[in-house]
Amino acid sequence: MTANDPIVQRLMSHHPRVITLGLERIERLLERLGSPERKLPPLIHVAGTNGKGSLVAYLRAIAEAAGYRVHVYTSPHLVHFNERIRIAGRLIDDHELDEMLTECEEANGDTPISFFDITTALAFLAFSRVPADLGIIEVGMGGRFDSTNVIAPALSAITPVGYDHTGFLGDKLEGIAWEKAGILKRATPGVIGRQRDVSAQVIETEAAKLAAPLFRMGREWQVMPKDSGFRYESDLLTLDLPNPALAGAHQIDNAATAVACIERLRAARFDIDDTAIRKGLGSVEWPARLQQLKTGPLPDSLPPGCELWLDGGHNEDCGIVLGRVAAEWAKEPAALPLYLVFAMQTTKDASGFLRPLARFARAARAVPFPEGHAAYPPQEACARAADVGLDCAPANDIGAALEDLMATQPAPMRILICGSLYLAGEVLVRNG
Repeated sequence: MTANDPIVQRLMSHHPRVITLGLERIERLLERLGSPERKLPPLIHVAGTNGKGSLVAYLRAIAEAAGYRVHVYTSPHLVHFNERIRIAGRLIDDHELDEMLTECEEANGDTPISFFDITTALAFLAFSRVPADLGIIEVGMGGRFDSTNVIAPALSAITPVGYDHTGFLGDKLEGIAWEKAGILKRATPGVIGRQRDVSAQVIETEAAKLAAPLFRMGREWQVMPKDSGFRYESDLLTLDLPNPALAGAHQIDNAATAVACIERLRAARFDIDDTAIRKGLGSVEWPARLQQLKTGPLPDSLPPGCELWLDGGHNEDCGIVLGRVAAEWAKEPAALPLYLVFAMQTTKDASGFLRPLARFARAARAVPFPEGHAAYPPQEACARAADVGLDCAPANDIGAALEDLMATQPAPMRILICGSLYLAGEVLVRNG
């Protein structure tokens, strides 16, 4: 996530990155812009702690495979700010960004407004000016008081709720789930992914207050892994589907949640057939989510037989998911030894993230963060790794970490770069 992007520099120079939850600022700006959020196609609003970006990617891929034009708003970006705003199948271009940001800033005047507020207003303005059949809007943080929660969606979706952004959302799962459930709207269906019992209870309570019908994993629909695929089953639909293109067993849950959303869209008269579902699951792309880097300067620098993987997960639940992936890797007949390269924000529980991986990784290298982001210094990150029994040494950057592993550990090996989307963005930039 590069801070040298000109649009990011402009936004950061004029609008604070300090997060202040609430809807008053964006509601005021949207009104001055002519209420573009009311001029959008049917919308899916997606919240959750983990998996929401993958869910958005599946939904877009499936809808586009069915021939629909889709607006998408996601965050954060990895390399270029434009990644956040996809207009009817294409990324917003620099000229549009410049013009619409100027329009938003002029409408806002001297009123204080945050980076995410004005970015969200810009996205809605852009979407309102180009026809599309469907919009997919990803929550930035939480849900109830997130800038995106000014829309009237046709469908809400909540992926697994866990611990993240606890400085803003609190450290009680009930409270975090209450924030996420804030995207539910009166009499509007909600698709609910796999949840801990406490989160499910909160979501169900909030839905009952709104008479919002829920479509829940494990209740109204089921997912069952099978050889080289999975079965999705509800009262009205049974589908045997191949494994999705995104790697990891956890992606079966995300893909099945997308199918549940598609089933709701079908009920709303969207013409999305089984072929489009299969095509979308097989063609989906979502960088830095257990992505194997097969070409480019970084993998090319490794000896033959080595593998380089990248994942932007950064909280304890992500660590658990990656630990399960590592466990599956360890079962391979000729399993490669696993090494980690990581960096993490100081607001994250580094030990909690690393603990599930520690039993499978032989060693780790801690690197500094991209400039402009508060991260554990490498020495302190190594101390957090040592807390969970993981041998770790500091390195000056990604390249130095890879070189050190090649010089000190026997090849071939499997290297997983993880711990932060900011780090993932830097890796993608370096790898071209």
